[in-house]
Amino acid sequence: MKHLLSLLLVTFSSVALAQEVAPDVQVKNVTMEVIAIIKQDKDIQAGNSRKIAFLVETRILPHFNFARMTQIAVAVNWRRATPEQQKALTEEFKTLLVRTYSNALSLYRDQAIEFKPLRMRPDDVEVTVKSDIRQRGAQTVTLDYDMAKTPSGWKVFDVKVSGVSLITNYREDFAAQVRVSGIDGLIKVLVSKNRGAGPEKT
Repeated sequence: MKHLLSLLLVTFSSVALAQEVAPDVQVKNVTMEVIAIIKQDKDIQAGNSRKIAFLVETRILPHFNFARMTQIAVAVNWRRATPEQQKALTEEFKTLLVRTYSNALSLYRDQAIEFKPLRMRPDDVEVTVKSDIRQRGAQTVTLDYDMAKTPSGWKVFDVKVSGVSLITNYREDFAAQVRVSGIDGLIKVLVSKNRGAGPEKT
């Protein structure tokens, strides 16, 4: 799954857009920019965690709606959480995903990415940008990005690999943890995972 997550990472970067562009055009444009950064930076290719984390934080995070992603993952328990718990859940889930994506980013290789025509009406506020990932000697993988229009541009709120949502994969584990120790217990588990990161590679 890590190499598939890395494909997600290379499709987003924090470019300044002078005007609103279609979500598929945005994804296509930034894909090449981030791939170029990876190919030119030998430290990133070697797995330098500080540089990878910086790349994720500056190029990836601005294009994700972490609040909505957390709501999807926490599901019905989100409504049962207090505002303070919701804030804590969002921050910890964001950190968890950043760590996961950072680890995956170092595994990117020369996969070919082919985007499919976007089906979108002028008044649509949610769309799915579809793509195929091809690599020699491996089966083609579909990678789809669910995106929503926000005041600050199009944001990703879910990603599906071969039709399976990466975010909803967390639902079962999160729900089980809440059943055992409540929402505060889930927060503590996330904090523990995030603080338990191994030593950074320099």
